[in-house]
Amino acid sequence: MAVASVRDYREAARRRLPRQMFDYIDGGAYEEATLAANTADLEAISLRQRVMRDVSNRSMGTTVLGERLELPVILAPVGLAGMFAARAEVQAARAAERAGVSFVESTVSICSVEEVAQATERPPWFQLYVMRDRSYAEALMARAQAVGCRVLVLTADLAVVGARYRDTRNGLGGDISALGKAVRGIDRVRHLRWVRDVGLGGRPHTFGNLTDAVPGATSPDDFRTWVDAQFDPSVTWDDLAWVRAHWDGPIVLKGILDPEDARAAADAGVEAVVVSNHGGRQLDAVPSTAAALPAVAEAVGDRVEVLVDGGVRSGLDVLKMMSLGARACLVGRPWAWAVAVDGEAGVTHLLEILRDELAVAMGLTGTDDVAKLGADHLL
Repeated sequence: MAVASVRDYREAARRRLPRQMFDYIDGGAYEEATLAANTADLEAISLRQRVMRDVSNRSMGTTVLGERLELPVILAPVGLAGMFAARAEVQAARAAERAGVSFVESTVSICSVEEVAQATERPPWFQLYVMRDRSYAEALMARAQAVGCRVLVLTADLAVVGARYRDTRNGLGGDISALGKAVRGIDRVRHLRWVRDVGLGGRPHTFGNLTDAVPGATSPDDFRTWVDAQFDPSVTWDDLAWVRAHWDGPIVLKGILDPEDARAAADAGVEAVVVSNHGGRQLDAVPSTAAALPAVAEAVGDRVEVLVDGGVRSGLDVLKMMSLGARACLVGRPWAWAVAVDGEAGVTHLLEILRDELAVAMGLTGTDDVAKLGADHLL
């Protein structure tokens, strides 16, 4: 089947990946109401169709934190992506570089930041979780800067890990019975291509950036248990000064939904915020990012750059998010699905889909430059 849309990649990934892996990237917290709202609220937005305007030339490029993007899209940090495809982070970073967009390396990646940076000329951004062992977080920032990363994405919405029922049912990061392990083993054997390409061909599965911290981890179960114990629930706004002392470059605070928190972030001196509910994977029953974005953009849009993630599944969605006040969109699940299906070529094709869809949406809304997108494009 030819892949025509982002959702096609999702369905193909569902077939390609073992259930534990697919549910890890696809699932959300609790009953997944916020996960569903992220896409449903975007779909419910109506656009103004405008005609008789010259859209023969449409500019989709923008600048984010001093970096030129050929498309207002950034590949978001995705934990354990190297379990979806062999060396997935490297493949995705190469595709992003080819498309002229940025890639964000996750703290909890399979490929290390050094491996990703060595494979590309455009250094990735680096995403950081603040851990109880602050010295290790300081070492991670130093490693990222040593390979040329200039933007730090600090994730703020993981004081505790959300209740992700799909992961619990699949035994990820918790106790699982002998029967459960047997069923999971049978499921993996049913996905022989994944076993060959990722389970065997994607080695080493050493959790790149954290190999020294988790030397005994040999599976996502081991790693998830360690990570859950390491997230620091004591982090406050005062800790941003500590981060600034160890990072020489722009800082992006990811996980903002409330305008008051957005103003606090601006007061703390960050250069950008990401309106994000962690893809619906943390606190359920919070607003979708499309619903939260306008108030955040109004509160701080003249002080910091406002980015957004959550629910973006098409170039049309990119246009809607930018009309709501975002400078650019981060996409996570879409590139994870694409890399699982067709590696680097899949991510390249995904970005081409988003570019083509955005170009069409711009043309039919009478827009020749993404910089002109705003509330007047919405009904």
